[in-house]
Amino acid sequence: MKNLILGDGLLGSELVRQTDWDYISRKKDGIDFTDYSTYEHLLESYNEIINCIAYTDTYSEEKDRHWNVNFAGVADLVHLCNFHNKKLIHISSDYLYTHSKENASEEDVPVHCRNWYGYTKLLADSHIQLKSKNFLLLRGTHKKEPFTYGNAWANQKGNFDYVSVMSRLYIKLIENNANGIYNVGTEVKTMSDLAKQTKFDVEWCYIRREGSIPNNVTMSIDKMNKLLQWFISLPDVGWCITRK
Repeated sequence: MKNLILGDGLLGSELVRQTDWDYISRKKDGIDFTDYSTYEHLLESYNEIINCIAYTDTYSEEKDRHWNVNFAGVADLVHLCNFHNKKLIHISSDYLYTHSKENASEEDVPVHCRNWYGYTKLLADSHIQLKSKNFLLLRGTHKKEPFTYGNAWANQKGNFDYVSVMSRLYIKLIENNANGIYNVGTEVKTMSDLAKQTKFDVEWCYIRREGSIPNNVTMSIDKMNKLLQWFISLPDVGWCITRK
């Protein structure tokens, strides 16, 4: 299979670094994700399209930007992949489990956090499930490595991890032809726990009022681990289940 990555941000760049797959972006190719005519011709020779483009500022009140990038652009991409008979691989978000159950599985009802980012990401996931003929939805969160902030939340927990770790998991699922929805991550941890792995002097703090920042985005990653057990050696599976 020949893969094309859309976007060269934090995740897109790391996927390219680990795989050397081709990529297109606004900076390199002048594409506008909200106007598919600027990039449709660049998809022709590829079998799988990996979408890493998103507007991820959860604090932002820019409704139109969230809507145009996180939903409308994805809806256009679904149409293009269907029309040209290509598989769509879409990087979603664990924020969809903000108000769902603890350790939510792919079968549990996702509920967005109270901001335009979460709402539009949920709409995109729903549209892909409804309209795409061939897709892989990957839900997770990747963080810049090393941790760059002076403070980290001690009461935010989830299966998030650093971008290098998350990218390896995404790549394994893509290379092994996973389909449908997969929660992707490592063992449950707090953000301060993750931060201390690369920034020993980080100070912990608390989310005092949940709004654009969710406290709990824990997911079940059993489905991911079970699939990977079929394709990789036992020691590597152990790494996927826990990083200890």
